[in-house]
Amino acid sequence: MQPAHDYVMRQPEPFRALLMHCMATIEAVVPAVELRYRYAIPFYYYHDKPFCYLNARHKKGYVDLGFYRGYQLRTHQEILVSTDRTMVKSLQFTTIESLNQTVLEALLLEAKALYE
Repeated sequence: MQPAHDYVMRQPEPFRALLMHCMATIEAVVPAVELRYRYAIPFYYYHDKPFCYLNARHKKGYVDLGFYRGYQLRTHQEILVSTDRTMVKSLQFTTIESLNQTVLEALLLEAKALYE
């Protein structure tokens, strides 16, 4: 099993379900992404450049979907989190119900356009 998938499968619920949902969405919206295991977390690359990552933050109780070039995103800034980071902005989810699929897909498409 690929290390990134192994990372996901080792997570307790609800983290595993959130990670799997995010991975399926990322791969459906941006099919050319490549999943790698970097910095001990699943990290997606697009055109061989860092695109986004997934991190289960157990102590804080959420999954962090970080956009590598998050500061260049223009839409949905009111819900993107940048705490103490210079380039990355992220969406944070605690449950599947808290995940806004429309916003997630829109941000993925906007992020993809930054690489083209």
